[in-house]
Amino acid sequence: MTDNPESTPIQIIWEAGTAYELFVSLQVLHEPEHYGLRAAWAAGIRSRIPAAERKFLEEVVPFLGFPLQWVYRQIPGSKDAISAMWALKQIPPADRLRALACVDTWHDEKFREIFLRTYERRAWDETDLSGLEAEMAEKPGHEKAAMTNFLEWWVRPEESGNLLLSALQAYHQSFFEEEEKRVAPVLEAGLQHAKELAKRLSIPDLIVELSQGVHVTETIENQLILIPAYWTTPLVLLENIGNHQSIFLFGARPATMSATPGELVPDGLLRELNALSDSTRLKILFYLSKEELTPSELARRLRLRAPTVTHHLSELRLAGLVNLTARGQEKYYSTRREALKATFTNLETFLDNE
Repeated sequence: MTDNPESTPIQIIWEAGTAYELFVSLQVLHEPEHYGLRAAWAAGIRSRIPAAERKFLEEVVPFLGFPLQWVYRQIPGSKDAISAMWALKQIPPADRLRALACVDTWHDEKFREIFLRTYERRAWDETDLSGLEAEMAEKPGHEKAAMTNFLEWWVRPEESGNLLLSALQAYHQSFFEEEEKRVAPVLEAGLQHAKELAKRLSIPDLIVELSQGVHVTETIENQLILIPAYWTTPLVLLENIGNHQSIFLFGARPATMSATPGELVPDGLLRELNALSDSTRLKILFYLSKEELTPSELARRLRLRAPTVTHHLSELRLAGLVNLTARGQEKYYSTRREALKATFTNLETFLDNE
């Protein structure tokens, strides 16, 4: 296939496994509002984990991110949750957190150097903290106090490595073991659907379809690893992991299915209807149906503060109602008309269910 912007042949590698979802779901449960889930429900799931392990996860997981490349490269055979914990157990405790964080492959040399330095000397100081603070302060949940807590675990790798394994085992036993049975068929169906789409779409169009409206303009590496996810739908992750490989994590949960077990109303449908119930967001969709606009351009037309417009755009993106194209540092949005039509179809489907 030769569909990247520079016409370099791209090989698609298809991947699926509940080991990915083990870490994806854990991240979502610690940042539920970012993914459109109720914070109280996520807190209830976390409360099932023993106190020491729960505190550890709450202080570490927001910084750990999605260890997708670790799962891809280090777990042999069927990538299920048990295999992930087995692979983690084979790593010496002092190296486990570092392995999952994939620090050695970070692109930002400054941050990689700080974390490797503090890891080696088993200590951090104010110079290290100030070196991390500026960028981390811009990320919700990554304030100074949270960063301090994470650094304390980072420089005690033996203790954190043992807690990491026991915490994952506790999370698996208290929630994910049953959840795995529910989401595994959805992931497999999402993978098969993506394969069918790939037979008739170019790679850029395939990414737009799977991401529900994200247009990728930067160069994709020669090997594109496509991984379906349940809990992050409709959000996506595109990450270059070295060796000319890119990972693309895409949402595979159907719009007619709820993220939370046992919930009658699908989360996707609820997000869509909530997004459409706000007058400002309807005005944004009106302007974006005429032309592509940036958040700052929208702010001027609406006479609103830029952060307010950004918040509304995030809600529309989470509902899958806008296209997003990043060109350099600027983001451009447009209305996703096909998604608007699908909203009403999804509503009819929900109402017609027995």
